[in-house]
Amino acid sequence: MTMLRIGTRASSLALWQAHRVQDELARYAIEAEIVPMTTVGDRKTSGPLASLGTQGVFTKEIQRALLANQIDIAVHSLKDVPTQATAGLEIAAVPVRGDWRDAFVSSRYKTVHELPNDAIIGTGSLRRKCQLLAAFPRLTQIRDVRGNVQTRLDKFDVGSFDALILAAAGLTRLGLEDRIASYLELPLFLPAPGQGALAVEIRKDDETARHAVEKIDDLKTHVATCAERAFLEELQGGCIAPIAALATWQDRTMTLVGRIISLDASSVFEDDCALSVNSQETLSDLLRRSRHLGQRLAQTLLAAGASVIVEEILRMRSPDLGPTSSMP
Repeated sequence: MTMLRIGTRASSLALWQAHRVQDELARYAIEAEIVPMTTVGDRKTSGPLASLGTQGVFTKEIQRALLANQIDIAVHSLKDVPTQATAGLEIAAVPVRGDWRDAFVSSRYKTVHELPNDAIIGTGSLRRKCQLLAAFPRLTQIRDVRGNVQTRLDKFDVGSFDALILAAAGLTRLGLEDRIASYLELPLFLPAPGQGALAVEIRKDDETARHAVEKIDDLKTHVATCAERAFLEELQGGCIAPIAALATWQDRTMTLVGRIISLDASSVFEDDCALSVNSQETLSDLLRRSRHLGQRLAQTLLAAGASVIVEEILRMRSPDLGPTSSMP
């Protein structure tokens, strides 16, 4: 097999993730080289993600390179990948998931509960903001912060914020666990669909790449994140949508919990559903059933009244921001 080319964002975290995939492939004697790239989400680091008004702000350039045969594999944070597949491409592997939780970063306070009412909290995610407001209505000073992990920490260190909310997986992967004061746990906080997981994307017609990356696929992670993303897609969620979901396994049963919060955090719709599997089912069977599970859960919330929130989200969406863009 010739050496595979792995396309990735050029940030420290993205490079860590690409090297992780490279190392996993090396376990099967598959050689790969890293090809770093810069995306629109990396170039435009001010303002909320929704202000970029485009789908796949962290993935589009890499996907174009994949389609142009400039790379053989694309490695993304799964939560950045639009739920609507790009023509000619597919997610062929989802390795074992990392920590799915959000992390509370503060030097003065151990938990969110300890924050004073006037505390300034930084986050780049409307999902995190709305869940914070829903759980702690007194914490109204939640401000946008963008940039890579170190850039956000630097802004915190100069005193711009009393606390930050970041993905725990990113901090852990960069060796920054010591910056985590505590974790935002269930049941108050749910992650973004796919948070903590990686997506390994290939061209549909590239059987060489498929055969290679399928070796590092983790079935339970792949099926769980498929259900989460189907839930997001059915709710027409995107980068301005405060939608959260988590699928977990207990033996042969997978339970999906989904949540959508109104933009003012005054209404929260949440429910769960489960599926049981048997050992005879193929990955294709399980992915089909998990997509149905996510769709069914979304439809349950829509019928319960969440359709009002979805309509509000769609009214706010820019004309070029489609219904299945990436979720922060």
